Amino acid sequence: MNTTILRKSVLGIAGLAFAGGVFAGPVTEAHANPVDAKPVAVVQADKPGVDKGKLMPHGVQGKQSHITLDDEQTKNVKAIIAATKKSGMDERAAVVAIATALQESKLENLGHLGARNDHDSQGLFQQRPSSGWGTVEQITDPEYSTMAFLKGLKQVDGWKDMPLTEAAQTVQVSAYPNHYAQWEQQAADLVAEHWNS
Repeated sequence: MNTTILRKSVLGIAGLAFAGGVFAGPVTEAHANPVDAKPVAVVQADKPGVDKGKLMPHGVQGKQSHITLDDEQTKNVKAIIAATKKSGMDERAAVVAIATALQESKLENLGHLGARNDHDSQGLFQQRPSSGWGTVEQITDPEYSTMAFLKGLKQVDGWKDMPLTEAAQTVQVSAYPNHYAQWEQQAADLVAEHWNS
C-alpha cells in the first residue's frame, strides 16, 4: 500500500476522532453520581404558534425604521395583539395594526394635541370622532381603537394578499399612504415576541 495514502488515512481517522471529541465534549465516567448532575435550562428560540411566514408574506418594502419602545408603548403593543385575538384575526392582522399605529402615533395613545393636531385625530391610530370612528373616550381606548381599525381591515377585500402599506392605507386614508411600509419589520418582530406572551 502506498505510504502517502496510508498516512492520509491515519491522519484522517485521527482528525475525525479529535473533532468528535471536541464537538461531543468530554467523555464522562460511567460511574458518575447522577445526584451531582445539574439540570440544564432549555431556551426556546421561537415561541410556538407564531408562523413567521404569515407575519411578512410579501417581505418588506423600502427602508425600514425602528424605534425603542418604553413600557407604555409595549403595553399598547400587547393591547393591540389582545384585541386582534379577540376579533378572531391572525398574526398578520396584528402586524398591519401595529405598523399602522407605529406610523400614526409611534404607539403612543395620543390625546388632542392642540394646534399640532391633525384635525381631531386621536389615539393609537389617530382616528377622528368627526369621521365616525367613535367618541374621544372610545378612540383613546387601545382595545376599542384596535377593534375599530380591524373592523375596517376586515372590510378590505383581499387585504391579506396586499402589501402592508396598501392594506393600512385602505383603512386609514392617509395623506402619506406609503409611510406604513417602513414599520413592517419592527411590527413583525413585536408580534413574534408578544403574540404568545
